[in-house]
Amino acid sequence: MISSRDNAKLKTVRKLASHRQREKLGLFAAEGEDLVAAALEHGWQLEFALVDAARPPELELRAEPVASQLLAEVSTLGHAPRVLGVFRAARPERALPQLGLELWQVGDPGNVGTLARACDAFGAYLALSPGCADAFGPKALRASTGSIFRLPLAEFSPEGAVALVAHDAPPLSELDVSLSRFVLGSEREGVPEELAARCAARATIPFTGGAESLNVAMAGTIALYEWRRSHG
Repeated sequence: MISSRDNAKLKTVRKLASHRQREKLGLFAAEGEDLVAAALEHGWQLEFALVDAARPPELELRAEPVASQLLAEVSTLGHAPRVLGVFRAARPERALPQLGLELWQVGDPGNVGTLARACDAFGAYLALSPGCADAFGPKALRASTGSIFRLPLAEFSPEGAVALVAHDAPPLSELDVSLSRFVLGSEREGVPEELAARCAARATIPFTGGAESLNVAMAGTIALYEWRRSHG
């Protein structure tokens, strides 16, 4: 049982709280039974797993028990998990579906995770530009509830896609049905003009009420829903 704070695996988990270290090491940490089980089920390579020695999880995996207090200290959760898995960041190969979301500098990890759930629900892929929140950071992983492990991930490529903008564009319902990829911009600025110019078309989502625009997570979910609804 791991009983020292100086244990090498605990040191690795502490490092993985940093985006820079996740990129450097090519690893990320998934906390909790649901996330670990989802990653294992969908082919992500487990580097090592740690379990609470006093509360072992109901998962069949090779793991090293850790003193409860030490596992709680390296956890990013308010209530420490019973299991923490460290995985290789190399994503399994998946065929890309026709439908997809391309995110441009979406910086809120909660939005990235929520949009991963939407893509998973509607059978779409997800692409992240440089400057987006890390989809494998702890907040994004929790918001995705494991969806990030199931859906295909792609390189950001707005050419041929539809830029979702707030104003001065036809409504989404009038969009050419052959267009099935949508670009969403950052929470503050949306899709910049130079990026929209690279896209095949522009569309807006009409709404009523006092808000000036839909938030990123809502806009992406509505776009996927409307495309699926029009295609049966």
